[in-house]
Amino acid sequence: MDLGCTMRLNTFLLAMAVLLYGAESTVKSRAYFNETGDLPCHFINSQNISVDNLVAFWQDQDKRVLYELYGGKENQKNVHPAYKGRTSLDLDNWTLRLHNVQIKDTGLYQCFIHHKGPHGLVSTHQKSCDLSVFANFSQPEIIPISNRTEDSNNMNFTCLSTHGYPAPKEMYFLLKTKNSTTKYDTVMNIHQNNITGLYTASISLSLPVSPETNASIFCVLQPEPTQTQLVSEPHNIDADAKSPKPPPRPPGHDTLIAVLLLLLLLIVCGPVLCSVLKNKKKKQPGPSRECETTEMEGEESEQAKKRVENRVPGRSDEAQCVVNISKTASGQSFPRSQFKGSYSLQSRAWPWYSGSIIKGRQPTSPNGRDLTKYSLPLALLQN
Repeated sequence: MDLGCTMRLNTFLLAMAVLLYGAESTVKSRAYFNETGDLPCHFINSQNISVDNLVAFWQDQDKRVLYELYGGKENQKNVHPAYKGRTSLDLDNWTLRLHNVQIKDTGLYQCFIHHKGPHGLVSTHQKSCDLSVFANFSQPEIIPISNRTEDSNNMNFTCLSTHGYPAPKEMYFLLKTKNSTTKYDTVMNIHQNNITGLYTASISLSLPVSPETNASIFCVLQPEPTQTQLVSEPHNIDADAKSPKPPPRPPGHDTLIAVLLLLLLLIVCGPVLCSVLKNKKKKQPGPSRECETTEMEGEESEQAKKRVENRVPGRSDEAQCVVNISKTASGQSFPRSQFKGSYSLQSRAWPWYSGSIIKGRQPTSPNGRDLTKYSLPLALLQN
C-alpha cells in the first residue's frame, strides 16, 4: 500500500472517530420550569493551561451565544439578549448554569474551548448537551358538573390538571366499590398556553350509578412513563345520595359567614337607627325659662291668695296705699306694716313707678319698658 493511500485511510478513520466521539459525547440534562439547568462541558485541563489563555463559549442550537469567557473574564458583548443575566459559570467543573429555565429552552447546546497559540486560537475541547425541561402537573381535581336526579341515575364529572410539561400520556377515572375497581378511559383534552408553553389536561365522564351504590371515584394522570402517577382525592358516592359529597368546609367557615352578615346588617341598618334616635331626641321638650317663670308666678299667686283671704281692704286702704307709695317716691321710709291693699313690687325698687301711679299713667321704666306685668299683691311683702 502506497503512502498516499495510507494517509487517506488514516484521515477517514480519524473523521469517523470524531463523528462517533461527538455522537457518544452528547450529555443529557434535565431541568424544571422556572428553576436552574446545568449545561456541562466536561473539560479536563490536563495541560494546566492558564484560564487567561483560554477562550470558552456556549451556544444553543440556533447558534446564539449564552456565555463567553475570554482572558479569564466574562465577555457580555457576544451574548444574545435572551440569555443575558441568566447564566453563571462554575470553573471547578466547567459547567454552565442556566437560570429561570423556560419551556422554550428545551434543545441542544454546545460548548467550545480554545487556547491561544502562537498562530491564533487552537480548538481544545467540544461538548454537546441535550437539555430537557419538565413541569410538574397539579394534583388532578374532580369537579361534579350536575347532580343525580329522580329521573336519571347519571352523575357527570370533570377532572382537571394544570401547569405541566410535556403533555401527559394518559388520564382516566377509577370507580372503586366494595367488591370491584373499574377503569373508565375517556378522551383527554389538552390545551397549551401560548406564553408559558405549559399544558392543561382534562377529561369528562357521565357515570350511571344506581341509588343503592356506595363507591368512590378517583381521577388518575400519567405524565409520562418514567414519572409517578398523580391521583386525585376521592369523591364519595353514597346510597340514595343525589350528588357526591362535597369537600368539607374549612374550619371557621360558618363563623366567618356569620360575622360578615352581622357587619352587613350594621352597615345597612346603622344609619337608619341613628337617624331615628336623633329625631326622637329633637322631639323631647327641654326645660325653658318661660316654664320656670310661670311656675314661680303660680306659686307666688297661690301664696298671695291665701294671705289676701285673711284681709279684705276697703277703698280707704287703697287710697292710703297710693299716698304711701307717693311718699316712697319722695324718699321717705316707713315700716312695711303701714301698707294695706295691693301695690307694685317695683314701687320699692324704682321710685318713678309710684309717681306714675299717682299721675294716673301706665307705669314705665326710664327706658320705656312696661312694668305693669310685674305688679303683685302687697300681701307678698308682708310678714
